[in-house]
Amino acid sequence: MGTFKIEGGVQLKGEITPQGAKNEALQVLCTVLLTPEKVTITNIPDIIDVNKLITLLKNLGVKIEKLGHGAYTFQADEVNLAYLESEAFKEEGKSLRGSIMIVGPLLARFGKGYIPKPGGDKIGRRRLDTHFEGFINLGAKFRYNKEDYFYGVEADRLKGTYMLLDEASVTGTANIIMAAVLAEGKTTIYNAACEPYLQQLCKMLNSMGAKITGVGSNLVEIEGVEKLGGCEHRILPDMIEIGSWIGLAAMTRSEITIKNVSWDNLGIIPSTFRKLGITLERRGDDIYIPAHADGYEIQNYIDGSILTIADAPWPGFTPDLLSIVLVVATQARGSVLIHQKMFESRLFFVDRLIDMGAKIILCDPHRATVIGHDFKSQLKGIMMSSPDIRAGISLVIAALSAKGVSTIQNIDQIDRGYERIDERLRALGAKITRES
Repeated sequence: MGTFKIEGGVQLKGEITPQGAKNEALQVLCTVLLTPEKVTITNIPDIIDVNKLITLLKNLGVKIEKLGHGAYTFQADEVNLAYLESEAFKEEGKSLRGSIMIVGPLLARFGKGYIPKPGGDKIGRRRLDTHFEGFINLGAKFRYNKEDYFYGVEADRLKGTYMLLDEASVTGTANIIMAAVLAEGKTTIYNAACEPYLQQLCKMLNSMGAKITGVGSNLVEIEGVEKLGGCEHRILPDMIEIGSWIGLAAMTRSEITIKNVSWDNLGIIPSTFRKLGITLERRGDDIYIPAHADGYEIQNYIDGSILTIADAPWPGFTPDLLSIVLVVATQARGSVLIHQKMFESRLFFVDRLIDMGAKIILCDPHRATVIGHDFKSQLKGIMMSSPDIRAGISLVIAALSAKGVSTIQNIDQIDRGYERIDERLRALGAKITRES
């Protein structure tokens, strides 16, 4: 396990380009299993979680060729289904939550899909019911081995149907759509997730020959087809990384330009940061953030009551950025209530911020009140550990703004979602080193 050593209190400056979107990559990489033809995907982020999925696909027999940085071709014309029942797969599959999304494509094309209970961030319960209930609605038989925590679905041929999802699960919606594109007849999914990365998945599938309508809404219709072909697809920039860089600029009072952000796919992310008093300027497809020499002030509601920032399914505010908003608020003028509705363990990292001197009241597992310092009192560098990807980057931002030296352990968690983060931060002038 590596560590980051960070000397804080340094003002940064320059340009940074966001990586390809992790959450989109985990979805679209699984589509290659739906066709025997060649699929080319570009702007794939070079991060642990995505590389694990690429390795898993390779072990399944997918032919993979690297064309350059972030660019690959995939061809699944000789898939080794026997690997799904091997001990190696049981170990490999459970280390990555995104591995659940190979089940839909495998079930649709080969009539069976298996997966061990997947891992991922320790941010509370993340149930898989939506995925498997969707497959069962399409006609699959479900089985679960409690001793091995091993899930399986099988079907001779999936059949389209109407379904109302019990939650707008992003990965659940993606998995069901990938299963339904090769099903017989029409599938209607109501209460479907509709975020930009899911829209990208649907656009990619349509370019392969699928017939999906309602893309971008919560009512998606899929007319099943006999087969899909190859395609070329480019992954969007990562909106979570973009939000992270906005928070970094504000906390370090730095002048930073974030390049090629795909503004039209950011939803309410820019306006949410503006509510914290952060100045953002649109310059073409870039975000320019000036140095906030006088700090930034949190807006209250029009009746004067305290601002609440809460997560919600898209087009609401993404839960992956709540930890960034929380750490940014520690140096704002004013107070804010952070309400993490979707996961019950994601706010527990605030004890590290409190140790650094932040004024935070953890009301319960879902809510925290932050009273900003207005830069009149700096956070102080400490030794801490990264509990998950998003909390990890929040601690990095806190350390970069803090007085003194901070050490962050368990940085593999950060590397799971952020590509070469220490190198890219050093290019902005940050004093951050990686140690083994």
